[in-house]
Amino acid sequence: MKINSVSEIFDIPQLSYFSYGNVFTGSRGKLSFKITPGEEFTIQIWHSRLCSERADIEEERHYLMDESGFHEMLRWLESKVS
Repeated sequence: MKINSVSEIFDIPQLSYFSYGNVFTGSRGKLSFKITPGEEFTIQIWHSRLCSERADIEEERHYLMDESGFHEMLRWLESKVS
């Protein structure tokens, strides 16, 4: 795990990374995800090794683009690991 990761499960960068408009993708096992910042965070998850453009997105959630929304999004994503 990276030293600056905000998750115990995923190597996700700090909130400041997203404040510059950076998109982040990652996976654990067959669970893949994409976090897209904007007016709010959009997070998509799917179970395959395909990229998000080719995968069947199983769930998409939106969270406030602030610290509490960021941590709420992380808790939701971590709950998806079985």
